[in-house]
This record gives sequence, structure tokens and C-alpha cells, in this order.
Amino acid sequence: MHEPDLSGRTALVTGSAKRVGRELLLRLADHGADVAVHYRESDAAATATADEARDRGVEATTVQGDVTDPDSVDAMFDAAEAELGPVDVLVNNVGDFDARHWTEIEWEAWRNVVESTFYGTVLCSRRALPGMREQGWGRIVNVGFADSDRMHAHPVNFPYFVAKTGVLMFTRMLAGDTQDDGVTVNAVSPFAVENTVSDVSGFPRGRAASFDDVAAPVLFFCSAAADYISGENVAVDGGRLPER
Repeated sequence: MHEPDLSGRTALVTGSAKRVGRELLLRLADHGADVAVHYRESDAAATATADEARDRGVEATTVQGDVTDPDSVDAMFDAAEAELGPVDVLVNNVGDFDARHWTEIEWEAWRNVVESTFYGTVLCSRRALPGMREQGWGRIVNVGFADSDRMHAHPVNFPYFVAKTGVLMFTRMLAGDTQDDGVTVNAVSPFAVENTVSDVSGFPRGRAASFDDVAAPVLFFCSAAADYISGENVAVDGGRLPER
């Protein structure tokens, strides 16, 4: 596998102050990308993550924004570009989760899940694309969910599955719409990541996905080896059989 050389590139990872988003952002920094740490409320955590990125020898800034609000998305990209230049790599990581039966989820909570997970992916991608198209190079990687390509339809956390299925549909559509622009659009879809579960009984290989497991295909999609790969989805689930 080609290790990506992202020197001179700018990466923005949504929801990168903490958890999976933070780990993905730091690994992009490890490969030379200047990074914009996006957060909505976690100001202190975002600042700490940016400091860690700078320790890797790259430029870093923090940007605050609500990915469900078009004006807020514009403002956060404007802030990132003012500090670091055009965004070359976008990782759409934000997605709310509500592990209740669909009939018990209040309508506002339902909307929050769908809007942050699906609409946020669309809005951030739409804002990033003009700059990518202008320079003839860009990478968009969307974080999905491992069972979404199989029309997973469990009544618990149902709006999340709906939104993640939409993310995969959007990934495929956008790949086709950018095929002549030097931009690739792909998805990486974990089932459960190390920081999200405590009971891994019955999991493939006896564990959840590690941060490195999730980061590996993200980095691959940003590498020169993936220049001709777009519209794909990599499930990071250890070979798990989906629930039916």
C-alpha cells in the first residue's frame, strides 16, 4: 500500500476534537497534512487536538461550526481556508446516535440524528467541492456504518441507519458527479470502534475495530494508489455477519 504524502495539503475532519475524528485527523497530520480541527461545543478538546497536530510538525487550527446549518458550514470553511488555504481533504465524520426504539425517539432528536449525519455530510461536501474542482485534486471520505449497504433496518437507533444509508447513496452519486474533476469520494464504514463498546463478546476476532483499523482505509483513499478508486465503501467490521 502506498503511504500518502499529504505535505502541502489541508485536511478538515468534522467532529475531530475527540474520539474517532480526533484519531483520523492526527493520522492525516502524521502524513504531512495541515489540519483544521472542527468542533461544535468541545472548544478545549479541539485546542488540545490542534496542539497535538502541531507537535507532528504541521500547521493546525480550530474551527467551530454546526454542520446542519449552511451559513455555519460556510463560516467554518472560511475560517479554515483563511488560516491554512483551500481544503484538499474532507473527512465527514460527524453523526449523532440515539440508541432507543424508533417510537421512543422525540421528533427533535430524530431530526438531529438525520441532519447531523446526512445533511452535514452533504453540506460540508458541497462547500468543499468548488475549491477541489478548481485545483483539480480533492479527497472526500465519508464515515458510514458497516451494515448500511445492506439496508439494515433495526427498530433501535433506526434514524441513524437511515442517515448512514443516505451517506452511502450520496457517496456513490458524488463519485459519479466528480469523475472528471480530479476528486475522489469514498466511504469507510466501521461497525463498532474501540471507544464505543465495552462488551465485545461475539464480535469477530474478539474485539471492536481499533482506531488504526478505521484510519487505514481513510489513508489509502487519500494516497496516490487510490487515484482511480471512487464511489467505494470499505466495511471495517472484521467480517461480521449483519443482523437480519
